[in-house]
Amino acid sequence: MKLEKITVTTPIGIAKINGDIDGIRSITFTDKKTPPTKIIPVVLQDCVTQLEEYFKGTRTEFTVKLNPQGTDFQRRSWKSLQAISFGKTMNYSEQSTILNKPKAIRAVANANGKNLLAILIPCHRIIGSDGSLTGYAWGLWRKEWLLNHESKCKQQSLF
Repeated sequence: MKLEKITVTTPIGIAKINGDIDGIRSITFTDKKTPPTKIIPVVLQDCVTQLEEYFKGTRTEFTVKLNPQGTDFQRRSWKSLQAISFGKTMNYSEQSTILNKPKAIRAVANANGKNLLAILIPCHRIIGSDGSLTGYAWGLWRKEWLLNHESKCKQQSLF
């Protein structure tokens, strides 16, 4: 199974998407000036479409097949992130309690930091216990943008 790799332009920079027939393996962001891929492979088309809809504010849930690469604990941590609803946030302590590992806050934070499926596995929805923005592998400005985007979309959907 051939791993397909593309780049797409988003409102928060260039996204690099990797995946194959087994699912999307990664969506990461780069600050390098990289031209977008002109021809999107079939196995990545649905992912690109759903990301476009998310950025337009018309999609709040993803149905793309994922294939995250990580340890069992990392995959459990990432699964718990997927349960955080669009427009909602949680802190590391709450996430570690959900995982039945209330003292494993640092381990959960470390697992989240290794998440390579930006947006689809929404680690941007984890904030500090004091409400502050905490680390984000692709830059705090992107995390802030994503949280503001989801907040605006959620407010608009009420009317």
